[in-house]
Amino acid sequence: MNRFYLLFLVACLLFSSCQKQSYLFTSFREPATDGLHLAYSDDGYHWTDLGGGYLKPEVGGKLMRDPSIARGKDGMSHLVWTTNWKGDKGFGYASSKDLVHWSEQRFLPVMEHEPEVVNVWAPELFYDDENDRFVIIWASTIPFKFPKGEEDERNNHRMYYVTTKDFQTFSKAALFLDPGFSVIDCVIAKRKKNDYVLVLKDNTRPQRNIKVAFANDVLGPYQNVSEPFTGFLTEGPTVVKVKNDWLIYFDQYRDKTYGAVQTSDFKTFTNISKQVTVPKDHKHGTIIPIDARTLRKLKKRTPGAPK
Repeated sequence: MNRFYLLFLVACLLFSSCQKQSYLFTSFREPATDGLHLAYSDDGYHWTDLGGGYLKPEVGGKLMRDPSIARGKDGMSHLVWTTNWKGDKGFGYASSKDLVHWSEQRFLPVMEHEPEVVNVWAPELFYDDENDRFVIIWASTIPFKFPKGEEDERNNHRMYYVTTKDFQTFSKAALFLDPGFSVIDCVIAKRKKNDYVLVLKDNTRPQRNIKVAFANDVLGPYQNVSEPFTGFLTEGPTVVKVKNDWLIYFDQYRDKTYGAVQTSDFKTFTNISKQVTVPKDHKHGTIIPIDARTLRKLKKRTPGAPK
């Protein structure tokens, strides 16, 4: 075989290996004190545990729940997470170029202007490519601010948001979603320009299941809330597009298992829970695509080891 042709084949194989896309799923484990856990998948359906301790929480109440990750156009990965059940008026933040070495953690006090706020739960990152900015949404309770309904005043959540381009300056926190009921655990999915879907948990006592709503702008208003497509006591949804379908993973927290549905239009949902495999005790996180080189680095890294 011609030597130059052989070198060309080797280069093509190396390039192909580097370009191969896999998926990374962030999560945590109870009691949420040991930090970031990761899992990976080559097909979006079957997940392999990469272990935990990748980023030990050091800010706020020093918990790490609901770790949400997103990447900007520069390739930098950004992570936000819940730092406490109650009391903290913000959430944790860190960034990384390679998902192995992380920046110093910071506490972002997005609700410090609300003296009565009970909590800041499940911050979710979304990269708004049309405006080159990040949108961060989360659930908070401010007692007596909204009609009570069936919920206790300290458990009547609505969704809030800020935007940022650099994670140094932020817009003032504002109301993101008031669907007329207590709502938490929202995640934004973009189908195309001016076409957004919000996956949300109806947190009212008789519901506690997952629904979707729709908008023409990333900041809403999100309307036409659907009927639930998951069972009772489900939460923590995350969304990933695999080929032509969208997969929505969610925590079936009563059964301590993970479920998933498949949809192409966010109107008809097929339960595929028996077709997916998720690591035991996996909890609320988000999914991003990663390349083969990054995945190899993560596999070599011993969780909790010095950086």
